[in-house]
Amino acid sequence: MPPNTTASSGQKPGKSGRKKGRKARLFLIVLVLALFGGVAYGGYWGVSTVRASFPQTKGSLTLDGLSGPVDVKRDGNGIPQIYASSDEDLFMAQGYVQAQDRFYEMDVRRHMTSGRLSEMFGSGQVKNDEFLRTMGWDRVAKEEYDKKLSASTKKYLQAYAKGVNAYLKGKDGEDISLEYAALGFTNDYKPQEWTPVDSVAWLKAMAWDLRGNMQEEIDRSLMTSRLGPKQIADLYPEYPYSRNKTITQEGQYDSVTGSYVQGSSTTAGSGTQSTSGTGLAGNTTAPDGLQSQLSKLYNVLDNVPTAVGVNGNGIGSNSWVVAGEHTITNKPLLANDPHLSASLPSVWYQMGLHCTSVSSKCQYDVSGYTFAGMPGVVIGHNQNIAWGMTNSGVDVTDLYLEKITGEGYEYDGKVLPFTTRKETIKVAGGSTKTIVVREAKDGMPLLSDRDDELVKVGKKATVDSGAPDRGDGYAIALRWTALDPGNSMDAVFQLDKASNWSEFRTAAASFDVPSQNLIYADTNNHIGYQLPGKIPTRSKGDDGSLPSPGWDSKYRWTGYIKQSELPYEYDPKRGYIVTANQAVVDKDKYPYTLTTDWGYGTRSQRISDLIEAKIKGGGKISTDDMRQMQLDDSSEIAKLIVPKLLKIDVADKNVRDAQKLLEGWDYTQDADSAAAAYFNATWRNILKLAFGNKLPKELRVKGQCLNVAPVDSTGPADENQTVRECGQREADQAQPDGGDRWFEVVRKIIDDQNNDWWKAPKTRLDKAADNRDELFARAMKDARWELTAKLGKDMDTWSWGRLHRLFLKNQTLGTEGPGVLQYMLNRGPWKLSGGEATVNATGWNAAGGYGVVWVPSMRMVVNLDDFDKSKWINLSGASGHAYSAHYTDQTDKWAKGELLPWSFSDKAVDKSTSDTLVLKP
Repeated sequence: MPPNTTASSGQKPGKSGRKKGRKARLFLIVLVLALFGGVAYGGYWGVSTVRASFPQTKGSLTLDGLSGPVDVKRDGNGIPQIYASSDEDLFMAQGYVQAQDRFYEMDVRRHMTSGRLSEMFGSGQVKNDEFLRTMGWDRVAKEEYDKKLSASTKKYLQAYAKGVNAYLKGKDGEDISLEYAALGFTNDYKPQEWTPVDSVAWLKAMAWDLRGNMQEEIDRSLMTSRLGPKQIADLYPEYPYSRNKTITQEGQYDSVTGSYVQGSSTTAGSGTQSTSGTGLAGNTTAPDGLQSQLSKLYNVLDNVPTAVGVNGNGIGSNSWVVAGEHTITNKPLLANDPHLSASLPSVWYQMGLHCTSVSSKCQYDVSGYTFAGMPGVVIGHNQNIAWGMTNSGVDVTDLYLEKITGEGYEYDGKVLPFTTRKETIKVAGGSTKTIVVREAKDGMPLLSDRDDELVKVGKKATVDSGAPDRGDGYAIALRWTALDPGNSMDAVFQLDKASNWSEFRTAAASFDVPSQNLIYADTNNHIGYQLPGKIPTRSKGDDGSLPSPGWDSKYRWTGYIKQSELPYEYDPKRGYIVTANQAVVDKDKYPYTLTTDWGYGTRSQRISDLIEAKIKGGGKISTDDMRQMQLDDSSEIAKLIVPKLLKIDVADKNVRDAQKLLEGWDYTQDADSAAAAYFNATWRNILKLAFGNKLPKELRVKGQCLNVAPVDSTGPADENQTVRECGQREADQAQPDGGDRWFEVVRKIIDDQNNDWWKAPKTRLDKAADNRDELFARAMKDARWELTAKLGKDMDTWSWGRLHRLFLKNQTLGTEGPGVLQYMLNRGPWKLSGGEATVNATGWNAAGGYGVVWVPSMRMVVNLDDFDKSKWINLSGASGHAYSAHYTDQTDKWAKGELLPWSFSDKAVDKSTSDTLVLKP
């Protein structure tokens, strides 16, 4: 979603700046008076300003460029269903309607993807623009549009842009959105016309946030400053294949045919499966200079605005499909709920795109979720099939340490020149800035060029004896599949009109980035799964888990996995498929390393268990059963730890009273549960004492300072040996985050009472913990007093929802803008059930606190027997206008786990229609 910024952030106001500031304050005062019952003239002007941007939803409008009339039917939640008689008219109308509801969001988004945020928000965004220009998303998008996309896709993108521009024609900023009215008092920015490339570039932003294990690659390297190889391995355990099932279970790689096959095979995977992480120059530890560079790089990455996720961390999703033999309808049911950053408006936009008569002239009859700013439907169903997506997590990014020599870089003993380009950044209210972007072989941009201190560190970098001499220093470059032109936009339209499994797989073959798990169901009672994507292969011994030496060609990518080799599953015997970011395929059945950093399967196995329980109990699964599964908030880590906690003899009566909350608790994390609040506080303190306090400062929460043990020690240190270190990472990005990787870490050592990780040094208030139960007892005590401070001494008033709250914030002026604007644009809080690594994944970061960081950004259940009995919900609402009735009209129902009716047929849509707008040529 759009960035955290203010219009004047980072600018030093001179005389003219002070005048603008006074003007802005005057505007805000008038607007507040208007909105909250102020003077008559101010009231009229302010309310008219707010309402001027609301869309027309009834009557008729004339749009130049349409070939025939188009009906836009909106239901009571403002969700539009569009009816047209040609493809071009359909997508032109989609552009017009999305611009009506969401143009400000679309405009900020395209400025982010093109590295032009400074044009809207001033000098405070220059650093972000520099980084985004270095990545060159818009340049790659333009190359895709010019050279890769099909003629039909280009035609649809042009039609969509034409619709957006038809909406913009003749409008000033305040006619489009309240935010433009606010910006207009500090900035002379005027919205520009939409282009097809603006739509294509959005896929790059989505791919960035879903890019795989780049963050883990950085974190592992940073850990080497304080932890040894064995300790780091403890914190990144192998995927538990024997306990948590993979996505595909009935297929494997056939080395004879060189393809992935379903069913038994006599020649299972062999060949290029990598060994565990060897890292830079074949070592398991990172050079000192690389550690410093990566720390700085993380800070740069952390400031980059998020598109859909949490800067690549914690992103998950659930999707599953159940075959008709196990459902009450005797046809498949398909569920999906992607877990993304909470944003306002929601990243998703619900919509139906219908041809009045499906033919070669007009090919689409599809409904679902799309992104404002992009034509087509990304997740949903048409008249024949339904599909969902979850992030596959495959490793499509690698960092390289490049040896700098003079004006070039070293590669296989030779010095090669950088490819360079200049980028000019325009700054609202400030001076234009020009930067030089350098790229190494394979189009790898030097990320370290975007931080002055990184350049200095690179000149002083210490590397192991296998690396070239220091010379001019080292730099960090990025290899990423999304920086190569692709044709994912083609895949969107192919999915939207696919009518069977074969056409679905053909569409998936075009979905190169981001690599997503695609699940499938059709009206002919088939279900399936396909892993798509452009996935690199690496040389033996390099698994991409740590940065690689750029000066050695043997560490470069060796190619890409062929489509025929990618795992899939079709009508498996078990009758269902679950994808929830777990391992795609058993490592013994596949020759390629897809990643070393899967999700650990906690959610996926829980979903599978719920389905199996229903099936084995002789029951049939209904649409509402699927909805209830989405809301499952059982804590798997609580099931492991609580029995241990209850056996500990606690002396302190107040702590013992809190401990009793866990007696008889069913491990569900309802918003009103005191037991869930206390357990999660205890879990957080276990993680802090056992692991968090032993991590390097680069991974710990910014500003939290403590005396730490010497390097390479997990046990307590003599007080004379400790050093004072303060954390450096934002709270929602710090470690240990408490996700299911940490579940697995604890599971591995839970029965080892005297494991070194259970040791914690004494403090002024606490004696040293020498074993598991002593550390658990201390964590229970710390949790008791933490919740007393946060929720009060009376435990009868405690509840998980009071700690675990969701705030929806407009991602520009609602995050760092003036308080009055934040009040106007933001909504919340909502007290939520669920938690980390539960099916109802309302994620929170245990290192940083209990607040909700990511959420099920939407929920849907598709009924393949009768599409009109399908259900859906969005996080916020259809509108991006702060005072529209549809700004957050779905959020209360979303928080309660309710779903809305999802009309699809002409009859059902007509019955649910509240407003009809006719667009005329």
